Amino acid sequence: MASNMRKNTRQVRVGRVLIGGGAPVSVQSMANTDTLDISATTAQVRRLKEAGCDIVRVSIYDEECAKTIRAIKESVDIPIVADIHFDYKLAILAAKSGADKLRINPGNIGSAARVRELALCAKDMGIPIRVGANSGSIKKEFIDKYGGVTAEALVESALEQVSILENSGFTDIVVSIKASDVVKTVESYRMAALKMDYPLHIGVTEAGFGEQGLIKSSIGIGTLLLEGIGDTLRVSLTGDPVHEVRAGREILRSIGMLPCGLELISCPTCARCKVDLESICRQLYEKTRDITKPLCVAVMGCAVNGPGEASHADLGVACGKGEGLIFVRGVQLKKVKENEIVKTLVDIIKSQ
Repeated sequence: MASNMRKNTRQVRVGRVLIGGGAPVSVQSMANTDTLDISATTAQVRRLKEAGCDIVRVSIYDEECAKTIRAIKESVDIPIVADIHFDYKLAILAAKSGADKLRINPGNIGSAARVRELALCAKDMGIPIRVGANSGSIKKEFIDKYGGVTAEALVESALEQVSILENSGFTDIVVSIKASDVVKTVESYRMAALKMDYPLHIGVTEAGFGEQGLIKSSIGIGTLLLEGIGDTLRVSLTGDPVHEVRAGREILRSIGMLPCGLELISCPTCARCKVDLESICRQLYEKTRDITKPLCVAVMGCAVNGPGEASHADLGVACGKGEGLIFVRGVQLKKVKENEIVKTLVDIIKSQ
């Protein structure tokens, strides 16, 4: 279970979502459609929300992109973050177009006067700004000072970004400090949690593709959350961002920080298994992955641990040769054929 000793951080509001200050850890993702394609972007944002995403970021690379935020927000009901680099005017335009948060790097926005102008605009609009550092964008002076891209270099780089905004009188800040290296990411956030009380956006940046990215993200994000560090998260994966959201929610669920949704328990199978358990689990997952009821379902392949696990779950099945014994809250319900297991479990789940 997750630590009850979450670090106490300041709280910011991103649309209707609170970050920090004891609010539930939110799941974020980023659209990978062309922001100018409003139809494609809104369609993807809707899919992300349906998967359980709390906040969506979009890339803003020119004035037309910034102007699309208003149209996107008219079509979706989820906070939209504008991701902007190098051009403070784009950030101001995005804020005035309805962005719920800005993601910038104050160090590449321009002069102190430009940062102050942007900070004043964000304050007037009542929206926060996320700043931070990642391993690919640290100043050479910090790399030289610490002998490479170290946790110390990452944290000092992030603190510099924070100080630029603070010097402009702006403190409605969220901070991220990411590396593609899991150990370095965890070390950086541990250090940052001791040096600041701003809410932290956690994740392993550019984690990769498929299983490798999922494993790296799960270890890094899960470790931090179990230590009470992190107020919002993004799982960074190559491909459909819906997978990021599902992974993020599953990380939260697995450590007891998301008390909703179906938890599927299944055995790794052995020679005693006489059904196609992988197919049963795959079908059951596909048919129930969007269910928000807090249910535990056990799908077990044989009679060794099967009856015990199945009876301890909310519902489950202990399989024999070509059949399965269905349990509902510890009580044997009935025996069904292998090809009826998935339908029977889904029908029971939907009736709960």
